[in-house]
Amino acid sequence: MGKKRTVEKAETKVEGAAEEKKAAGSATTASSKRKVESARLCVESTYNNTKVVLTDMQGNTIASSSSGALGFAGAKKGTPFAAAKVGETLALKAAAVGVKEITVFVRGVGSGREAAIRGFVSRGAAIKSISDITPVPHNGPKAPRPRRV
Repeated sequence: MGKKRTVEKAETKVEGAAEEKKAAGSATTASSKRKVESARLCVESTYNNTKVVLTDMQGNTIASSSSGALGFAGAKKGTPFAAAKVGETLALKAAAVGVKEITVFVRGVGSGREAAIRGFVSRGAAIKSISDITPVPHNGPKAPRPRRV
């Protein structure tokens, strides 16, 4: 019986708090309270997909998206068109947070590298710098053993 009463009290408190917020007219979310002037845009472009992550300067994720998340499937995920759509989608989320300038980090060898950046910039953000952080092996894997005939 005691548990049932506490649950009812908790529900009434939550409902009352929701009504107070509605009455005050403050329907803000946690992400809209946070204002970020400059951010990092990390683009990972492979042959099969393009992933884009927007972070603040400390590395905390603000928003992320990929061409697969937007509904592209199969070979269409790796196209520059899909990457441009990912960039535009993320730019809208960035505008809501207040991002004005970005530092871009590009990783990978896919065809969506430049298209994702162009899609993001088309919505009005300024680029501070672009860095290519694609990992490059210095020596590569061990060579296969010689074939015995």
